[in-house]
Amino acid sequence: MRRTIAIVAAASMIGAALGPAYAKTPGGLSDLVGARAPGAESEMQDRGYKMETFKNGGQYWWNGDSDTCVRVVVGQGRYASVDKVGASDCGKGGGGDAAAAVGAIAAVGLIAALASHKKKHGDSGANHDSEYSRGYNDGLYGGSYDRNDSEGYHDGYMAGEAEASNRRAANRSYARRGSDGGRAACERRADEYQSAPSGSSVVVSQRDKHGNHVYTVATGSYRSVCTADPSGRVIDIQPYY
Repeated sequence: MRRTIAIVAAASMIGAALGPAYAKTPGGLSDLVGARAPGAESEMQDRGYKMETFKNGGQYWWNGDSDTCVRVVVGQGRYASVDKVGASDCGKGGGGDAAAAVGAIAAVGLIAALASHKKKHGDSGANHDSEYSRGYNDGLYGGSYDRNDSEGYHDGYMAGEAEASNRRAANRSYARRGSDGGRAACERRADEYQSAPSGSSVVVSQRDKHGNHVYTVATGSYRSVCTADPSGRVIDIQPYY
């Protein structure tokens, strides 16, 4: 009960701080307020929305059929608010390519993190997975850490925080340099190098060296350095020191 009150209070404070720039929850999404984040994300996708970016503590989802952008704030693993915002907040009206790239980054998520965790630690069971998922979403979306935690929740929260940091870094301009082919190839190679599920890795910085592109790639809390030539062919990958 206290957790539910805290969620509602947090949502009210966020809404008050944002002011009139944010409209009411679209009617077709009102039932998702208070829903568990993993299931709500699937519902958003089923209803034609695609996550475009994560910034300032919120997810931004775009529906191309209705040209609607909504901002989702998650608290304690649940949708605390779903508000309609301007199309520019989803990168529409000029920033299409950049928004698509960020959307690809946002697709890296819970399924890959949980699969990697279970492979490395041998944990299993529905309760552990549920606790890991709850912690992951709290860490990823800036939720308060639940002091009544479990080992699964703690591990998930740490993984969620690491993924949030990776997403922020991947959205910076210095991570978008080099070639699209080189970034994609190094992300795939990093998945293999770290024995992680496909889609787990993301480039967080890039520099040029002797005519090639050198990418720092994050796979959860792990880092590797991948070198690719201008055509996108991977030359080498090494641990990050």
